[in-house]
Order: sequence, then structure tokens, then C-alpha cells
Amino acid sequence: MNLLNKQRILLLILTMATSFAVNGQTKSEQLKGVTDSLFNQGRIKFNNGKFEEALNDFRAVVKLDASHVNALLQCGFCNAILKNYNEAVTDFSSVIALQPEHEWAYVSRGSAYNKLEQYEKAMDDFNVALKLKPDDAEAYNNRGFSKKMLGDKTGACEDWNKSKKLGNEEAKIILKNNYCK
Repeated sequence: MNLLNKQRILLLILTMATSFAVNGQTKSEQLKGVTDSLFNQGRIKFNNGKFEEALNDFRAVVKLDASHVNALLQCGFCNAILKNYNEAVTDFSSVIALQPEHEWAYVSRGSAYNKLEQYEKAMDDFNVALKLKPDDAEAYNNRGFSKKMLGDKTGACEDWNKSKKLGNEEAKIILKNNYCK
């Protein structure tokens, strides 16, 4: 995080803390106000394609509140987009540690494992995701890729066909351009 971003965040925190103190809010309410503001600031940057800046904001939220699942998830998304796949795995693992039933964290971590060419780990995550949500087209699509890379052509085609039936457009393209009959 560059010095200007650190100064902006510090100024925001100090301004909000002063405002909260004047209004008689509790420390918990103050913290929530700061984390909400930083999180929203990060979402705006994320939506504008400023992923490194958004990551800085989401990291600041996590520094203030290590259990902020949405900020951790957004850190993972930013890291995946920035091709920091090991960091993305760490972020998604933190989400899973806090919420073991968070299906999308498994899909996202599995996708990061695919990028790291750790296909067995990816398969494990997609399998858990599909136990949590059996009609997840994205999980089937990505598991199909893992199976393909592990040499399971039949299994890959089965997963892509299932993903296609669930409406995944990417699976339709893969099936059209791939070796599945």
C-alpha cells in the first residue's frame, strides 16, 4: 500500500472515529462504521477495475476485523484477478475456516487451485461445493477442467454436460470446441 493510500485510510479512520465519539457511539459501532466505509470504498474500486487499490481497502477491513467474511472473500477475488493465486487460496481458506458451509468459497478456492495446477486439491473443493449445492453449474464446469487435466476425459465430459444442462454458457462452448461427443 503506498503512502498516499495509507494517509487516506488513516484520515478516514480518524475522521470517522472523531465523528462517532461526538455522537456517543460505542467502540463496536465505531468499528463497524469504519469497516463498512472501507468495505464500500473497496467495492467501488473493485467495480471500477482498480483491483490493487480495492485489495488495499479490503485488507484494511480485515486488519480491523479478521472475521469480516465478505472482505476476506473480496480479497480472494482481487488476488485471483491479479493472478496472486496462492494469496487467493489463503483468503478463501480463511473464509472457509470462518464459514465451513460457504459453498462459493470452495468453488473460488478450487478455481485458484486449478490455476496453480493443483488439480487434486481443486477436485476436492469442487466436490465439497457440489455436496453443499448440487446444482452449481460453475462447480461442475471447473471440476470438468480438473478432471480433463488429470486425464479423466469421460468424467470431464460428464461434468461439462451437467454444467451445460444447468445453463452454464462456458460449458456449452467447451463442449462445442472440445473432444466430448
